[in-house]
Amino acid sequence: MSVSVAEALRLPLSEDLSGFIALLRRLRVPCRVSEEGDQQVLRVPVEVVEQVRDLYARHPHGDDSVVIEQPRRRGGGFVAALRASPLTAAILVITLVVAAITLLGENFATIRWLNFVDFRVDGEYAYFASLEQTLAAGQWWRLITPIFVHFGILHLAMNSMWFWELGRRFEALQRAWMLLALTLLFGLVSNFAQYLFGGPGIFGGLSGVLYGLLGHCWLYQKLAPNEAYRLPPGVVVLMLVWLVICLTGVIEVLSFGALAIANAAHVGGLVAGCVTGVIGGTLARRRRQR
Repeated sequence: MSVSVAEALRLPLSEDLSGFIALLRRLRVPCRVSEEGDQQVLRVPVEVVEQVRDLYARHPHGDDSVVIEQPRRRGGGFVAALRASPLTAAILVITLVVAAITLLGENFATIRWLNFVDFRVDGEYAYFASLEQTLAAGQWWRLITPIFVHFGILHLAMNSMWFWELGRRFEALQRAWMLLALTLLFGLVSNFAQYLFGGPGIFGGLSGVLYGLLGHCWLYQKLAPNEAYRLPPGVVVLMLVWLVICLTGVIEVLSFGALAIANAAHVGGLVAGCVTGVIGGTLARRRRQR
């Protein structure tokens, strides 16, 4: 059974809720903050709405000495999380379906319809169409579909795990439409970057989108601090270090060429995410200062 939530507070964006949110998290009160126009809305389980309102009236900036009676939380777990993040879940379902029909990168007859440009395999060689030919044929879906293609179970598992973590943050704070828009934008930029700098080839994965979401969260949080975008310590460092390691080519050397990393897609996604993060964070900070 899912947990029913209700609006507890509706405040101007200029109101700093970080201390109060930290208090709720310390007290293990589930909460979600979203931006609606020029206001921020705090939602909590219906059982504690009145308690939270009273708590905010007494401690709007948080207080480490406060305790609150906890409601008995109903079950729901993973199913409740899916219902709270339908777009994130939908994108992952599509990714899993594509992984199944492409046999995790082994079924080239299917992959050719999802690749950035069309290709055909003749013996030990693959022949690729140009991007101009692909678009002239009206195959516009190829600009996005490579993000759903993964090569191997580890590739699929790692990307799915990170998208579940980052995607839910966006969907909770800025709604599904923003997550969809950014996913399409980062997918387009990362795919085009890989084609432009890596040349025609077979590539795919959500990694470019993930680096875009990472860059967006990172810089948005720097400019307009928000609990929903606060990443666990070390996550940004870990992913940036991994990016640098991949750029050195050491992974391909150690795997004897078995692992080909789409570095241009990663860098392209990260740059796009940093740009949107700066824009979004700057606009959010200006709204708060009004």
